[in-house]
Amino acid sequence: MRWRLVALLLLGLNLLVLAGWLTTLSHLRRVRQEGQILPPTPEVSASTQTNLVVRRQFFSWREVESPDYVVYVNNLRDIGCPEQTIRDIIIADVNALYARRLATELVTAGQQWWRSEPDQKITLLAAEKRRELDEERRTLLTKLLGPSWEARDLTSLPRPSRQGVSLDGPILGQLSAEVQEAVQEISLRSEDRMQAYVESQLQAGLDPDPAELARLRQQTREELARVLSPQPLEEFLLRYSQAASNWRSLFGELKFFNPSAEEFRAVFRATDTIDQRLESLGSGSDPGTIAARKALEDQREQALRIALGPKRYQEYQMLHDPLYRDAVAAAAEAGNPESARTLYQLNLAAAEEFKRIQDNPILTARQKEIELRQAALDQLRAETLATGQDLPPEPPSSPPMPPRRTYTVRTGDTLSVMSMIHGVPINAIKAANPNVDFSRLRPGDVINVPRTMQTAPGP
Repeated sequence: MRWRLVALLLLGLNLLVLAGWLTTLSHLRRVRQEGQILPPTPEVSASTQTNLVVRRQFFSWREVESPDYVVYVNNLRDIGCPEQTIRDIIIADVNALYARRLATELVTAGQQWWRSEPDQKITLLAAEKRRELDEERRTLLTKLLGPSWEARDLTSLPRPSRQGVSLDGPILGQLSAEVQEAVQEISLRSEDRMQAYVESQLQAGLDPDPAELARLRQQTREELARVLSPQPLEEFLLRYSQAASNWRSLFGELKFFNPSAEEFRAVFRATDTIDQRLESLGSGSDPGTIAARKALEDQREQALRIALGPKRYQEYQMLHDPLYRDAVAAAAEAGNPESARTLYQLNLAAAEEFKRIQDNPILTARQKEIELRQAALDQLRAETLATGQDLPPEPPSSPPMPPRRTYTVRTGDTLSVMSMIHGVPINAIKAANPNVDFSRLRPGDVINVPRTMQTAPGP
C-alpha cells in the first residue's frame, strides 16, 4: 500500500513540474510573437554574493523511509509532501501494520476448526485483544498526526462491503498480502460460481446436481493449490471446505465426542479424498453407482476406524445411539462421567421393560400405567445408585406388590447391574433363583426378580 501511494505522489509532483514548464514555454512564445521586449536583466556586481539553493529532483525513497514513524513524517515534510498525502500514507501504513498484528496475534474461534461449537472464552479474549490493538493504533496515529487525524482520513472512505474469508492465525495470517489477495479473489469467484449455478437450477425448476456442486468445489481447490503451498492449503480446507464442515456438523450432533485438533486433522486427512469421490458420484441410482457408493462408504468407515483408533472409534459408534448420549449426559450432570456405560445398560434394560409392559396383552390400560410408573421408578433408583448418589428415604408404607417378576438377561448384564435395575439386593436375586448359575448367564436367560423393600447395594 505504501509503494502505491509513493508512486502516485511522485507522479503528481512530476506532472506539476511539467505543467509549470509548459506554461512558461508557452508564455515566452507568445511574448516573442507579439513583439514584446523583456526587461533587461540587472547586472550583478562582482561584490554581490548570491546564495544558490540547489534542490535535488531525484531521490531514493530509502532516504525517506524510517522505522521510526516520527522521523518518517519529518522526512516526508522535508521533501515537500502535502499534509493530506502524509496523512494518507501514514494512516495506510499504520493500518496495514495493525491488520497484520490482528491476523497473527489474535486467536479466534474460527481458528479452532476442530470444534463444533465456538469456545465462548476464546471469543471474549479475542474481542478484548482486538479492542486493545485498535486503541493502540488510534493512540499512535493521534501522536503522529494530531487529534483531528480521523476527520481527515481519506483512507477511511466507504469501501465495498462484501466480506471475504478470514485469513488469520499462525499459518494463514503469515501469508503475504499478494497471496492473501489472490486467495480472497478465488474464494469470492467460487462463491459467485456456486450461487449462479444454484440460481440457474432453481429458475429452471430443478434441484442442484450434487455432482456439479462437487465439480465446482474441486475447481476452487485446484485454483487454491496454484497459489498456496500444502500447509496453508490444508489449513484453509480445514476451516472452509465442505468436507470439514460436514465433519463438524456430525460431531456436533453426537454432542459428547469432542475431537481434539489432532483427531480432527487425522479424520480429515483419512477421509477427504474418499469424500470427494463420493460427492462426484452425485445422486445417481443406477446399480453401478449404488455399488460404487457402497464400496466408498465402507472404505471411508475403515479409514475413520484407523484414524480414531479402537477406543475412540467405539465411543464414536456408541454416541450414535440416543440412549447412550442420554447416559453420558446424566453421568456428566451427576459429576460421575465414568458411570456412563453402566447407565447405558440401565437405559437399555429400562427400554426393554417398557416395551414388555406395553406389549403385554393381559394387562389393562390402568395396570400398564401402574407397571410403567413402577418401571420408571426402578430405573431412577438404579441410575441414582450407579452414579454414586444416595437414595431418598423410603416412605413408611407402600402398596402391596406382586411377590416376584421375571427378567430376560441382555448382552452386558451382570448380577450387579440387574440388582441396580430392580433395586433388589444381589443375595435376594440369588435366593429367588436357586437353580441358576449366575457365572454362566447368557443373553436370553430368564430369572426371577423378587419384590423387596430392601435397598440394593451401590455399584
